[in-house]
Amino acid sequence: SSHFGSSLSAEAIWTEFAEAAPHFPTLPARHPPVAAMPDKSDNPMRQIKVEKLTLNISVGESGDRLTRAAKVLEQLTEQQPVFTKCRLTIRSFGVRRNEKIACYVTVRGEKAEEILEKGLKVKEYELRKKNFAHNGSFGFGITEHIDLGIKYDPSTGIYGMDFYVHLSRPGLRVQYRKLRRGKVGSAHRLRKEDGMKWFQTKYDGIILN
Repeated sequence: SSHFGSSLSAEAIWTEFAEAAPHFPTLPARHPPVAAMPDKSDNPMRQIKVEKLTLNISVGESGDRLTRAAKVLEQLTEQQPVFTKCRLTIRSFGVRRNEKIACYVTVRGEKAEEILEKGLKVKEYELRKKNFAHNGSFGFGITEHIDLGIKYDPSTGIYGMDFYVHLSRPGLRVQYRKLRRGKVGSAHRLRKEDGMKWFQTKYDGIILN
């Protein structure tokens, strides 16, 4: 019953209300309870893969040495290398503008992972933190190409080479495609920590300071 306008004290009204409260019907919650965030580790769109592997041999001069370096890359990858040219004339280095001074080849798919495995084996699966870029990709170098399993040829000589591994997640191409180009959200982009964790997990790698 209503107590408005009655002579009962406020304390007595509150006591009576508290005793009757358990019998009031409960109203449904306005917002349902928030479910726990699902585990995204099994999501195929979150899997990290080797987008491409770039192998580069920088000779610093044109001529026979550069041609032999290109043959080394062709022998390793079974692909035709591309020659890169010097941008500026630097007399102290002995190079002229537009002179071919290096060669590189880009490898993808299973072949890229196979060559990367050989390169990391030479490094004994040890990389430094500074080998990793802010976007998770990483690079390293080797001093002798014969460590990759290529037979030594005295007429060719020995060349070192640079490895650069570009990592990505599925869906990255939306920011590069010509039609309906979009942005990749910050949560989907790779970071340095993601690349380091991938290297440690996939190859049992060791990261040095």
